Amino acid sequence: MQTATAPGLPDASHTLDVRAFINQRALSRNQWILVLLCFLIVAVDGMDVAIMGFVAPSIIQDWQISRPAFGLVMGAAPMGLAVGALLAGPSSDWWGRRKVLIGSVLVFGLCTLFTAWTRNTTEMAVLRFLTGLGLGAAMPNTTTLLSEYVPERRRAFLVAAMFTGFNLGSALVGFVAAALIPRFGWQSVLVLGGVLPLVLLPLLLVYLPESARFLVVRGTETAKVAGVLSRMCGASLQGVVKFVSGESEVKSRQPMAVLFLPEYRLRTLTLWVTYFMGLLVIYLTTSWLPTMMRDAGMSIDRAANVTAMFQLGGTVGALVVGWLMGRLNPNRVIAGAYVLGAVALVVMGLNGLNSLWVVAFVVAVGFFLSGAQTGLNGFAPSCYPTLARATGVSWMLGVGRLGSILGSSIGGVLMTMGWGFEGIFIALAVPAILAGGAILLNRRAGE
Repeated sequence: MQTATAPGLPDASHTLDVRAFINQRALSRNQWILVLLCFLIVAVDGMDVAIMGFVAPSIIQDWQISRPAFGLVMGAAPMGLAVGALLAGPSSDWWGRRKVLIGSVLVFGLCTLFTAWTRNTTEMAVLRFLTGLGLGAAMPNTTTLLSEYVPERRRAFLVAAMFTGFNLGSALVGFVAAALIPRFGWQSVLVLGGVLPLVLLPLLLVYLPESARFLVVRGTETAKVAGVLSRMCGASLQGVVKFVSGESEVKSRQPMAVLFLPEYRLRTLTLWVTYFMGLLVIYLTTSWLPTMMRDAGMSIDRAANVTAMFQLGGTVGALVVGWLMGRLNPNRVIAGAYVLGAVALVVMGLNGLNSLWVVAFVVAVGFFLSGAQTGLNGFAPSCYPTLARATGVSWMLGVGRLGSILGSSIGGVLMTMGWGFEGIFIALAVPAILAGGAILLNRRAGE
């Protein structure tokens, strides 16, 4: 029995390597639809992650509560995001990417919608935690599913392009809040944030496929695999009698156990360190930069606009890093971006917030650090076999969320201890360099 390797249709009595088949073909219409659907999922995910930041001032005023009292609500979603990411991967590797992804969109859509009718901070915190579970499950599954349906030579760029949807959604909800709250109140923003994911669900039910590589690894019958793969790639596969995944056999059938097998242990630990350090830097920067700017005498509007340039730089950086990863060694590209981000942090710290070049510095920091972080999302799926791919990606994201929580909280502590802008941003270069070093060490795991 031969293995079909040509990009055309296989002859009768052939075994088809699904990975090679996808790699050798151009993207079909349905594969492009999948890219768009994943982009939209990530966009509504970004909206619902950022939504509370825009409605919080109105809720605090409406309910006549203090900011510390509302802190329970603000901290609930990040905790849910971490837990959701940790649970989503193993679930997806057992039950399938499609089921978990659709379920996650349903959960965060409904919970965001119901949050509009909460009456106190306890109810709102519970629903925000549940919303976080859904949000945390969506991101690793879009990454995994898309990476398993696009050619490896284009994977890094397409995953990076998908992740720009998060920045788009996070920015869009700010404009929506500004338009809706004065006329309809803060509840209207939450209603819209819940309705949009639910409107997306029918499209997901019709067009979102299960991963063909997952089906093969799980021993699904040939006819079903052929139907899914032929629809996605636009090719008749009636002559195929057996599908294979084109991967080495894994010694364990438990997804979590695979992460710590000798051949994957170093990959796992270095990915965790890199993602943790990267999010620590990014979240401390974006969470506390506006406050530092206001303390330095900037107006609220200017501080917000300058901080927004971080997201703009990050969006462009993600696309550039993703493009370079498809042409150069991805470990070196990501590591180089982290190191250059560290340099940009030091330069910005030394020049201060009153520098005429502060906008350029903020853009550079966002370009390199956010670009590297997004590139890591595109790189991580290649580090694991199909059996444990969603688990590997989701646990990287989940552990990284701990870095975002630390980064969001430690900035205020450092400022209370008397640290100034210069000291904080120069110190942030250390975890950025550690992230670059960890991803270079990750390269050894693949040798």
